[in-house]
Amino acid sequence: MRVSELYREKQPKISLEFFPFRDEKTQASFNRVMDELTPLDPDYYSVTFGAGGSNREGSYATVKTLIKDRELPAVAYIAGYGLGPDEIREVLDRYWDLGVETIFVLRGDKPKEEGFTSHPGSFVHASDLIAFIKSNYEFSLGCAGYPEGHIEAASLEADIECLKLKQDNGAEYAVAQYFYDNDYYFSYVDKCRNAGIDIPIIPGIMPVYTLRLTKILSRVCGAAIPSGLQGKLDGVDPENADAVLDLGIEYALEQCRGLLEKGVHGLHFYTMNRSRSTRTIIDTLKRENLI
Repeated sequence: MRVSELYREKQPKISLEFFPFRDEKTQASFNRVMDELTPLDPDYYSVTFGAGGSNREGSYATVKTLIKDRELPAVAYIAGYGLGPDEIREVLDRYWDLGVETIFVLRGDKPKEEGFTSHPGSFVHASDLIAFIKSNYEFSLGCAGYPEGHIEAASLEADIECLKLKQDNGAEYAVAQYFYDNDYYFSYVDKCRNAGIDIPIIPGIMPVYTLRLTKILSRVCGAAIPSGLQGKLDGVDPENADAVLDLGIEYALEQCRGLLEKGVHGLHFYTMNRSRSTRTIIDTLKRENLI
């Protein structure tokens, strides 16, 4: 399944992102979530890759579960930080043998464990890793975009130049990091088009799951919480998990409606390995004939 070909079709595509299971307990939880989300019939599923290759076996096992056990279309992530070319080849060879056709390429974050040493031949930028994969494999390649700018970028304009390089080196589509104000996304796409970037840029959707998680992710990812959303968060009881989830669902639904009305190529949901929010949002959008 080559994702770039999916986005050539007119109907907006739905994709769901998961992080890999680590042990029998998290695998059982993953399978329960998959049982609840699979009936939604999304166009593909994606599995993340730990920083510095941590839990790469878990990533492989999760992708294998999707492709071999459940016979579902899956995209495998790879994060190049800290890994040398031979390690990258080993990961990619296994995915190719498994039947993966699309790889989502990230630079990745520095692992937090003490004593981690990066391989001297590690790829410094995602664009470098994309060029390496493109010259050695026949994968379809995806990459990340940042509507509010990557937290390490000197400016949004400099970050857009990085996305242009990713495209030029072989990326065929981009998934935009989540945002809570659609104007960030639409402005970003306009600026990317003006910079010569013509690949599909798929908006990422991150519903509010818990107040604490929302604050942490906002700080780590650099995704602003607009005043309208902050007011809603301030008005909900943080101890009422259902109320927080309902707030997140309604807010994300409004975002999705606004995005679909403007003709986006698809929606990419960060499920956080949970089912209720994503299931409710997609079911509602289907009932409204928006997807």
